[in-house]
Amino acid sequence: MRSQQTRQKLLEAAKEVFQEEGFHKATISQIIKRAKTGYGTAYVHFTGKDDLLIVLMEDVMASFYSIAELPFTPATREEAEQLIQHQTLSFLQLAESEHQMLQVLGEAIGVSLSAQAKWTEIRERFISRIAQDIGYSQSRKLARGALDAELVARGWFYSHEMYLWDIVHRRHQSTLEEIAKTLTAIYTGGLYA
Repeated sequence: MRSQQTRQKLLEAAKEVFQEEGFHKATISQIIKRAKTGYGTAYVHFTGKDDLLIVLMEDVMASFYSIAELPFTPATREEAEQLIQHQTLSFLQLAESEHQMLQVLGEAIGVSLSAQAKWTEIRERFISRIAQDIGYSQSRKLARGALDAELVARGWFYSHEMYLWDIVHRRHQSTLEEIAKTLTAIYTGGLYA
């Protein structure tokens, strides 16, 4: 119990320090000091700031995964479009609400090999889930069966990823609703029969 509390204190301290300093400037010493724990104790739980960041990445992405893993069993094209637009808007809204931590993750992806590897793993998990949903729609003759589900899923995720980073860095000029509506129209217009 005490070990779990120490681990949680370190994670909370890391999140605060990363958000204040950015990933590059943050140090393990700052995190340990903020958590009010010793170096030896900290290194029992984490190998360094990259390790702390990976756990925080997984925590943030768990919310995104919950959106991606919503049941997707539409009976009609219209129902599929509604579900897709809802998921897309939820994804974009979550990017907006988590923008501070996602800024840290974006910075880390640019400088940390372990963060890059974790992001690749995250990306592939989303693509796999999207491909599964496309496969479902193709099996029900709602979507074009001649299209490669994984290629379509990859393109769909990359468009979301681009907007995720635009939202995180406050570079988008349209509302989230308009972005979601447009992305959904392009996607469903090309995929669904």
